[in-house]
Amino acid sequence: MSTSAITPPPLPLGRRIKRFMADRPLVPLIILLVILVVILQILRPGIVNERWIANTIKFAIPLAILAGCQTMTMLTGGIDLSVGTVATMSAFIMATQIVNQDPAVAFLLAMMPAVLIGLVNGIGVGVFRVHPLIMTLGTSLIGTGCLQVYQRTVIASGAKIPDFLNWLGTGVTYGFPNALLLFVPLAVLIVFTLARTGFGRLLYAVGDNERATRLSGVQYWQVITALYIVSSLLAGITGLLYIGLIKAPSLSLAEPLVLPSVAAAVIGGTSIFGGRGGYTGTIIGALILTVLTTLLTILQMPEGARRILFGLIVLFVTAAYLRIVEDR
Repeated sequence: MSTSAITPPPLPLGRRIKRFMADRPLVPLIILLVILVVILQILRPGIVNERWIANTIKFAIPLAILAGCQTMTMLTGGIDLSVGTVATMSAFIMATQIVNQDPAVAFLLAMMPAVLIGLVNGIGVGVFRVHPLIMTLGTSLIGTGCLQVYQRTVIASGAKIPDFLNWLGTGVTYGFPNALLLFVPLAVLIVFTLARTGFGRLLYAVGDNERATRLSGVQYWQVITALYIVSSLLAGITGLLYIGLIKAPSLSLAEPLVLPSVAAAVIGGTSIFGGRGGYTGTIIGALILTVLTTLLTILQMPEGARRILFGLIVLFVTAAYLRIVEDR
């Protein structure tokens, strides 16, 4: 007696949509970005034009680079709260040293704190096993204090924004922001590193199962130290780009970008527990937050209400995304 294979009943539409989005995690992010842009166009007809797109990209790029720092550290189950301080230090030192130094020398001086803080973070987390949140918060506070002391020594000499940073931060060529000349190679390098190199695979492995990675012979402290140095270097580069965009050196220049950079990484699909995520989603997450900021500004919401709504949307998007992914 022959038996025919039992065909499982078709999945409900909602389940099929959820599975489709789980297999293609960038789709819901792109849909959300499009929805926000459409709402923006409805509220302010004509705002979505070539100039608006260029300005949005300009402000999204520094956030996306800092969010790249968070993406890489979060893949290992960590976080880097010092990126705002590092970016601010590099920008402030560059603006004050360029007055009396050759641009190349000023650049090297501006990047020295980034290397030093990244090294201290890496040793603290990788060797002495300090929790990344505590370690990077501590170095951030120390760096802020050092910057305040440094400001007193250069207050008489003044500050200057180098022309090439102005060109890079605010310039537009054929409708494309000049900042893309920096961001595109960096983004390609980060995506390639995470997807195609041994270092990238080690970041995922450490975040997925640190104990198994150690037992396989991986030098954990070396991976973590290299990671935090790279993160700080990227933050330093972000500071130089951001000061060219803002054109006003201050002691808190990039600090407002720290928490949004974490939010962009989480919205982009990077797990705070490590082992899952990618930089492409983070880039879209940075664009979403930038468009959302523009939307809240147009609505003329008070600062308190804007922060509440901003936080609620971030929580909702993150929860919805995690629900989709966990139902795979």
